Amino acid sequence: MKKLFISLLLVFCWVAANAQYFPDELDKLFVKRTLVMPDDYEGKVVCTLVKELNNLKTTKAVLYVHGYNDYFFQTEMAERFTQAGYRFYSVDLRKYGRSLLPNQSFNNARNLNEYFADLDTTLSVMRSEGCREIILMGHSTGGLITALYTDARGTNLPVKALILNSPFFDYNENWISENIAVPAVSLLGKLFKNATLKAGKSTAYSQSLHRKFHGEWQYDMKKKRPGSADKRWSWIGAIHYGHEKVHHGLHIACPVLSMHSDRSVTDEDWNPKYQLADGVLDVKDIEKYSHGLGKDVTIRTVPGGMHDLILSKKNVRDAVYREMFRWLKEKGL
Repeated sequence: MKKLFISLLLVFCWVAANAQYFPDELDKLFVKRTLVMPDDYEGKVVCTLVKELNNLKTTKAVLYVHGYNDYFFQTEMAERFTQAGYRFYSVDLRKYGRSLLPNQSFNNARNLNEYFADLDTTLSVMRSEGCREIILMGHSTGGLITALYTDARGTNLPVKALILNSPFFDYNENWISENIAVPAVSLLGKLFKNATLKAGKSTAYSQSLHRKFHGEWQYDMKKKRPGSADKRWSWIGAIHYGHEKVHHGLHIACPVLSMHSDRSVTDEDWNPKYQLADGVLDVKDIEKYSHGLGKDVTIRTVPGGMHDLILSKKNVRDAVYREMFRWLKEKGL
């Protein structure tokens, strides 16, 4: 009778923990949960937690945070972490991907701190589901956000380590744009918050990724658009002020692994170089500013890596995963 009671209790706990999850668009191995956040200047706000279903009993877990004009679709990454013994979660931040609502402007933010509530809430849910040793992982703009988040939380960190995949630590523009135009637009964005800067027309990076073009990946091009999205002046300012904090140096208390390609490509039209280099950011900026993230920072250059390293050619992303898992083992995680 006692064994039956314990079994029923475990079943009840499992059902209660998963009752708010629903099947996700990816496949039957993933479920999602909508987390309602406080309203902001555009009205209703949500973020979306996605997790891979598995039978792992471990307390180790990973939370992945996507980049700009992006959302979670990288099922291979989830499989790799699961195979390595980690429970896998991802979050579509407010106004991105699964979380974009009709009342909202695509990817819009006026301060990067807005995303901290999404991360706090998501991590709280993970802890309630038994995750204790959590690795936070951010790509591109998600790398900038997670770096600022871990710095802001000081020594009261809800995660054990931070992995950065080509973090967005500086605009990849010419000197005049970076030192005059961006600061000016950022300042004006405080007054004209809804003023918009038209996006560039190049789709070269997208063509390197999607199966429809030259890539090997399938994803929703309404959630991850072929070209860059239009940007509010206030968003440009939010990124600029986030960059300034990184440039002055952070004090992240946990170990950090920052990874980037060995070269950048800036050609307007697509060519094969885009599948062997970072087609979005200047890798020299990533290298430069990663040194100032904290006391325990490991920087790794990935030859032939694309902007999203885990979407690179198979031999390259295999090397990326080997390095990540080697580093986690070295850090006791």
